[in-house]
Amino acid sequence: MARGGPKFDERRRRELADAFLAGGEHYERVRPGYPADAVDWLVPSEARTAVDLGAGTGKLTALLADRGLTLTAIDPSPGMLAELRRLHPGIATVVAPAESTGLPSASADLVVAAQAWHWFDPHAATREAVRLLAPGGRVALVWNQLDTSVPWVHRLTRIMHAGDVHKPDFHPPSGPELTGWEAASFPWEDPITPQGIVELAKSRSYYLRASEKHRAKVEANLAWYLHEHLGHSDEEILLLPYRTQAWRAVPRS
Repeated sequence: MARGGPKFDERRRRELADAFLAGGEHYERVRPGYPADAVDWLVPSEARTAVDLGAGTGKLTALLADRGLTLTAIDPSPGMLAELRRLHPGIATVVAPAESTGLPSASADLVVAAQAWHWFDPHAATREAVRLLAPGGRVALVWNQLDTSVPWVHRLTRIMHAGDVHKPDFHPPSGPELTGWEAASFPWEDPITPQGIVELAKSRSYYLRASEKHRAKVEANLAWYLHEHLGHSDEEILLLPYRTQAWRAVPRS
C-alpha cells in the first residue's frame, strides 16, 4: 500500500490527509458506501456501542447505526462532520484526531475506521482504539478498493492516481496492543456514470492537492479513456468493480 508504509513520509501523509478538511458534501455525494455482508462481518453480534474513527461524512457510521448501534463519530474535519450531522442528526460527533479522541475509556464495544486508518499514526491510533474498547470489544478496519484485477479498472486507477490500492500482501500497520487479526474481502459493483467516475477522481487526495494544471490533465485523460477509448456515453450506467477489504482484531491480553 502506498499510504502509511515505512517509506511514506509523515509530513506528506499529513499534508494529503489535510486535503479532506473541507468538501464534505462532495465527498458524501461521490464516494461509495459499503456492502452489507462486509458490515455484518465487522460487527460482533453482541455489540451495542461503537466509535467510528475518521468517520468523515458517515459512510460507514450510518450503516452501523442502521444495525442498532449507538455511535460516536470522530473526525478532525468540522466540515465533514457537519455533513454527517445534516444527514444523520441522531449521531453524536466529536471534532478530534483518531489518536486522541477525548472519549471515556472502555466506552465502546466496537472501534472502526473506514477508508481512514492509513491517515493515522498507527501506533498512537492503536493505543487509543484499545483504550476505548470495553471488555470483549473489537477493532475493525475497512477499505473500498477499486478491483484492479479487472484490466479496464487497473488502467483507470493509474489515470486517477489511485495510489492507495493495496498490494496482495497488505496488512494494516498497528501497534502491538492488537492481536488475533482476521481478514476478509467482499467483491461488489457500484453503478456509476462516466461523469461520476470523474467526480470520484476529484474526491481523491492526489487531485485535491494537485495544481490546476495537473487537475486538468487528470480530467482530460479520464475523458479520453472513458469516452474515446472505452466508448461510453455521458449518461451510461457502468458497473464499477470494487473489493471491500476488511480486518478485525482484539486487544492483546
